[in-house]
Amino acid sequence: MLKISAPRLNISRAALGAALLLACSHAIADVEAYRIDDSHSFANWTIRHVASKTSGTFSDIKGKILIDTKHLENSSVDAKINMLSVNSSHVKRDEHIKKPDYLNVEKFAEMTFISKKIEAKSNTEGVMTGVLTMHGVSKEMTFPFKVLGFGTDPWGGYRTGFEAKTSLKASDFGFTWPLKKNAPVGDDIEITLLIEGVKLPPESPLSRQ
Repeated sequence: MLKISAPRLNISRAALGAALLLACSHAIADVEAYRIDDSHSFANWTIRHVASKTSGTFSDIKGKILIDTKHLENSSVDAKINMLSVNSSHVKRDEHIKKPDYLNVEKFAEMTFISKKIEAKSNTEGVMTGVLTMHGVSKEMTFPFKVLGFGTDPWGGYRTGFEAKTSLKASDFGFTWPLKKNAPVGDDIEITLLIEGVKLPPESPLSRQ
């Protein structure tokens, strides 16, 4: 009996090992890596100014997106925004925004976001939770997002697009301008992220998780 059962046990272990390897290979194959295209990605913002609103964008966004099209919850984002790229369509205002009494870009030149968890609502929508670091302060944020689609670009590449909307309080990140009496600039900032990614080849170092 022992001589018969031992080979069966070995076969079962071998079959289990093969199944696990196959499952892992499928899981890896389903995750695609995209480089954020900073020439087609924007972090748009809107903030109160006196009795109206002012809007602008940060146009220098870099980073990586890993997306599992079948299981969106396995996806992730790692992004950096160059604060020097702030643009409100007014040169003098942009120079003022960069100064210490507002963004203080000389000391805090970069904003980062690293996702921690994604809750999938469908194959194209979900809620992302991650850590946003700005002005030397890190806070966990949760916001909804949409996968806008996938497609071949005119240069032979393959792209995907995302849209996300959220809001934050500047004072939560240590900015003091909203706390001043009769402050002309508000505390609440509305943000719309329009992100476009270019698919990376599997051999690219950025394709690795």
